[in-house]
Amino acid sequence: MENLYDVIIVGGGPAGLTAALYLARAKYRVLVLEKEAFGGQISITHEVVNYPGIAKTSGKALTDTIRQQAESFGAEFVLAEATGFDLAGDIKTVHTGKGDYRCFGILLATGAHPRTVGFKGEEEHKGRGVAYCATCDGEFFTGKEIFVVGGGYAAAEESVFLTKFARHVTILVRKDDFSCAASVSDQAKNHEKITVLYNTVMEEVSGENGLTYARYKNTATGEVTEVKSAESFGVFVFAGYAPATESVKGIVELNEQGYIVTDASQKTSAEGVYAAGDVCIKPLRQVVTATSDGALAATELEKYVAAVHRKTGLRASAPAPKQSKTNVTVNTHEPADTDELFTREMRQQLDTVFSRIERPLLLKLYLDNRPVSAELQNFITALTALSDKLAINVVDRQADAAFAPCVEVCQADGTTTGLAFHGVPSGHEFTSFVLGLYNAAGPGQALDEATREQIAAITNNTDMKILVTLSCTMCPDLVVGAQRIAAANPNVTAHVYDIRHFENLKNQYNVMSVPCMVLNNQSVFFGKKNIGQILSLLK
Repeated sequence: MENLYDVIIVGGGPAGLTAALYLARAKYRVLVLEKEAFGGQISITHEVVNYPGIAKTSGKALTDTIRQQAESFGAEFVLAEATGFDLAGDIKTVHTGKGDYRCFGILLATGAHPRTVGFKGEEEHKGRGVAYCATCDGEFFTGKEIFVVGGGYAAAEESVFLTKFARHVTILVRKDDFSCAASVSDQAKNHEKITVLYNTVMEEVSGENGLTYARYKNTATGEVTEVKSAESFGVFVFAGYAPATESVKGIVELNEQGYIVTDASQKTSAEGVYAAGDVCIKPLRQVVTATSDGALAATELEKYVAAVHRKTGLRASAPAPKQSKTNVTVNTHEPADTDELFTREMRQQLDTVFSRIERPLLLKLYLDNRPVSAELQNFITALTALSDKLAINVVDRQADAAFAPCVEVCQADGTTTGLAFHGVPSGHEFTSFVLGLYNAAGPGQALDEATREQIAAITNNTDMKILVTLSCTMCPDLVVGAQRIAAANPNVTAHVYDIRHFENLKNQYNVMSVPCMVLNNQSVFFGKKNIGQILSLLK
């Protein structure tokens, strides 16, 4: 039977990735569906220091490693949103935007997304003063005042992180104390650049070019404080998460807050359907509990699927251990030779990608007199030296500062592919840049027929400016999606800007959060988006 799996995992965070690792290693055919980006919410955490056995890492590095482990045992991964489920019978169907997939068992590991508070002005000022990711957006508030709304683990930890940028941080805690462990909250309480206000809620924010007004209230005394400032400030919201269970309402039992009800074995109310991670009812939502849930659910699904095998006589084809192909993950370890720009592991991954591209590319450089231009030239020179399918051409050393430094991806004859990066495509954008080369040179990342038709239907000239920072873990998803569209349609361009070097764009579009997408120099959209969401906006 086509597209038949033993288990389909919906959600690519720590719980889903761990379950995939366990199931694939046990020789079950497993598919992981993820609608946005593999890694889950932890991937935006800059520092993880409480995962047993690992002294210190980043959330992205940790989940990238788990995924690589699962993939090495044959687990399969598809970026697609699960839109519906048919659970009747022994063979279940998961409907997605890329077609239907069939399986014996299902694991729901959809996680949770940041919860909004609902104070006046929150929605209107998202991306222009109100933010939800300290790692992505903290730099935009360098030297400014910052208010943090929240009283849990994230609020305490991220407030300390924000002091790297902010002049001062004020935390508004709704209750009379933090709800997280004292070892975490004490760091915020005792920090010289942090003030904590208890029993306090944000009521309103406003401003024209950024936030210049805020009103908050002490619920114990009734005292209302108004902040009016000539200088803009930031408000970061860390108020917990809401479970991503919209697609399974009426299918599995949920509690009043929308979390999935499971038994001690992670089994839901639906036969053959299990759940793991932050989407479940649990007292502690941490990476270690998510991976534990995933491991337990996987072992229970092994038993369930084995029983279905015996009952039906049907089996999914065995997984084939393999290495990652086009989903390049950049290793951030220090290179063996400090004079080299790329580690040995990075070069091995690049060799794999470059061996698969079909057509040569010319990388045109537009430079100015800033040091970042010299950095870009060194970077692209080193990159092109790794493949005879890449060539470099320095076009202009006195280019417009609003445009340069820039590397434009062109066909060998100099014809543009519509892809360009302004700045140096390193950090979290290195992987997306390499994928852009792969998409421009062919064959490119696979697209389903419906998506190809939507891309081909774009007949008007469409310009996408993607504004990013290299520290943002949510930006690459938007970049990859935009570049894939541009590579497939000559009417579309996707130019990516490291906004740190283009203050003019930051000011022109009043950008205080990334990723940011500007369509045709007019419409501005904030937040990570996959290719389907981008196409919806292009319509």
